[in-house]
Amino acid sequence: PEGQACGLVKNLSLMCYVSVGSPAEPLIEFMINRGMEVVEEYEPTRYPHATKVFVNGSWVGVHPDPKGLVNSVLDTRRKSYVQFEVSLVRDIRDREFKIFSDAGRVMRPVFTVQQEDDYETGINKGQLVLTKDLVNKIAQEQAEPPSDPSEKIGWEGLIRSGAVEYLDAEEEETAMICMTPEDLEIYR
Repeated sequence: PEGQACGLVKNLSLMCYVSVGSPAEPLIEFMINRGMEVVEEYEPTRYPHATKVFVNGSWVGVHPDPKGLVNSVLDTRRKSYVQFEVSLVRDIRDREFKIFSDAGRVMRPVFTVQQEDDYETGINKGQLVLTKDLVNKIAQEQAEPPSDPSEKIGWEGLIRSGAVEYLDAEEEETAMICMTPEDLEIYR
């Protein structure tokens, strides 16, 4: 917009998503099962350098191995065991791990890059999870829609397979995002 409305009107892209919210209790239980100590039982002398874990702004516990916990929660989100709209933010400097599952967060899709070699799928570290095989299946699906709707891949299939992730503004600040495939080649 130009003139008076400049700076007042926000446009929403077609691919963005506004989170509808999901319950936090399963996330907290998941992290307790992965070694998180609940804040009420926390002894600072036992883990003086533990990372604080926040869920939707509430301090719920601490964890001695934040990298392992973040990777575990991220892996479950990419495998669709945790809602895709759950946001994960690790602040290394402040030793905080923040999880957001509340409603009203504007999120945008990004393609996922494999962080470790995956021998199951054959995707190497530093490669896009979106493979040519997956793109060809979607193209074939467009030409000949499958008779069984459960076999359809589509956009939801890309999210379920972990090829596409939705990031909110908080998570975007801590993510490394390449704007072009050439950037990915340079930083690989």
